[in-house]
Amino acid sequence: MKNSKGGIYKRFIKRPMDFILSLIAIIVLSPVFLVVAILVRVKLGSPVLFKQKRPGLNGKIFMMFKFRTMTDERDKNGKLLQDSVRLTKFGRFLRSTSLDELPELFNILRGDMSIVGPRPQLVRDMVFMTSKQRERHSVLPGLTGWAQVNGRNGVTWEKKLALDLEYVNSITFFSDCQIIFITIDKVFKRDGISSEGMDTAEDFGDYLLNCGKMSKDEYDRIQMEAKRLVN
Repeated sequence: MKNSKGGIYKRFIKRPMDFILSLIAIIVLSPVFLVVAILVRVKLGSPVLFKQKRPGLNGKIFMMFKFRTMTDERDKNGKLLQDSVRLTKFGRFLRSTSLDELPELFNILRGDMSIVGPRPQLVRDMVFMTSKQRERHSVLPGLTGWAQVNGRNGVTWEKKLALDLEYVNSITFFSDCQIIFITIDKVFKRDGISSEGMDTAEDFGDYLLNCGKMSKDEYDRIQMEAKRLVN
């Protein structure tokens, strides 16, 4: 992909195109939204939508929408059970087909996200990134991105963030089209949905701690920063 930090497409065309395409997609896929919403309500309960704060453009926090894929099962002390227990067969289906991501089209319509861009990670992931890695937030996060079509959750965190930076420095109309077409192909093949042996991707901080790249004291300190940002 060619370097295009300030190209005409990025500055003047990308956002209007995002708005138009997301609006068309919402209208065309409205029957799918309705069916999935009903199934989620019946199989997983309410609320139908899962809402979570994520870092967006320039690290500004926004509320991202997805269809819920987990139950609210808790232990006798009221604590949520682990993901592998709460993630049902239906929830896995929604994730493997990316149907759970459909409500993010409303985030794109609102201007919180773009169709193509670095995926909006958790706030508790952002706080563990270096200043260089945080440059991924210099553009709107995307429904799909360069890292997603090059392994999604199957690549290391370092590789994923490097791919995000590669995209940020190389935004063109043709590269976005390429990413969209590859994404469609991967969705149909259900390729690269989760890391091997895990139902959900490992948090960046947990990865750094488990790999011995960070001390427990530093990990705890940075996690407190994440809680402050979310609250």
